[in-house]
Amino acid sequence: MTGDDLPATDAPAQAADFSTNRLEAFSDGVFAIAITLLVLDLNVPEPDSLHGESLTAALAHQWPSYFAYLVSFLVIGIIWINHHAMCALARRVDRRTLFANLFLLLTVSVIPFPTRLLATYLTADDSDAHTAAAIYAGTMVAMGIAFSLLFLAFTRDARLLHRPIPPEALRAALRRFGIGGLGYLATVGLAYVSPVAMLATHALLAVYYCFDQLAPARATR
Repeated sequence: MTGDDLPATDAPAQAADFSTNRLEAFSDGVFAIAITLLVLDLNVPEPDSLHGESLTAALAHQWPSYFAYLVSFLVIGIIWINHHAMCALARRVDRRTLFANLFLLLTVSVIPFPTRLLATYLTADDSDAHTAAAIYAGTMVAMGIAFSLLFLAFTRDARLLHRPIPPEALRAALRRFGIGGLGYLATVGLAYVSPVAMLATHALLAVYYCFDQLAPARATR
């Protein structure tokens, strides 16, 4: 077969596309670091800081840190699982997908900061608790948007997928993401009502995403 027999678009398409392996490897590293950083905010009470209080009581007073840690750990863990499931849809990725993936990693890598902020101010009696909760909720909104954009980037070019996704399956998956996205958005308002309820709602949203929201798209493989 001569060069003239080859489709004219094959070489440029291959040159512009990249393997998913490096995307997943780099992403896994960011997920691992972000989820590990969370535990650094769990403090061990020093003996000279107890001031007559028992260690049990001192540990109990730190419950906001434990609560925030568990919720954020679950959130990052579920994002990692769903990210892996999404990567399994594609055999190649393009530059747009790589940049969309970087946006998701930006939102994931920053999660330890609002987690620590919320753990510190969760039980404060003034507006600082609401501010910390709103920052946490806003971070999760950004993460949800980033994940949806990445899904659209992954699925916009059927040539890069293992199998094309039917339009109805794509719409079904987007609807599932949309429900969670509305939940994330609602928690911004809830942050100004009850920071504790806001954090509990994020735990419920994480449970929602434990279920395979990509099932409609994955069913075509």
